[in-house]
Amino acid sequence: MSETITVSSAARGRIWVFDVDLAPGEVKAFTRRNGSWPLQEALGAEIVAPEHAEVIAVEDLEGVGITGYLEAGMGVPAEQLDDMRARLDRLKGAVLVLSAKAFSAEGARLTPRHPLRLVGSFSEEEADMSFEPLRSEAATTPNTPPKSEAPDAPGQKNTAGIAMAVLLGLTLIGFLLLVWARF
Repeated sequence: MSETITVSSAARGRIWVFDVDLAPGEVKAFTRRNGSWPLQEALGAEIVAPEHAEVIAVEDLEGVGITGYLEAGMGVPAEQLDDMRARLDRLKGAVLVLSAKAFSAEGARLTPRHPLRLVGSFSEEEADMSFEPLRSEAATTPNTPPKSEAPDAPGQKNTAGIAMAVLLGLTLIGFLLLVWARF
């Protein structure tokens, strides 16, 4: 495949689905990372987050299908899948579900080749991020600690420190007496 796919730094919610044209017995070797990584080589770009590059056996998605996986598991809106549903549901063998999160924040340039064949590109559903101002007095008043009602008694804070110094001094004197008694 000679098509180039540019993954921009702004494409964080983008997902690509590739057909993996390999026999079931060859898929394991294709996904194994052991010095070299054939999957990464076939994409032509460095994958920095491998958990976002999933090779899935389509038969493992029985009852859900690849479209159900994309919709429920990856957050792709159903409207995006409507035109591709028949094509996606006909896929057999293995597929690569690749998220833009697999690449560095600077983006990447993919040059996919055999055994990968691009099936489609999708976007995750964006969450509604509208915020209303908080109306509570606690949300608008600065957080200041309550003032102590009674002032500390003189020397109250140093009591523990003085006790520790006395205990350390007595221990040291006892040790010196033991050493002196041996000689």
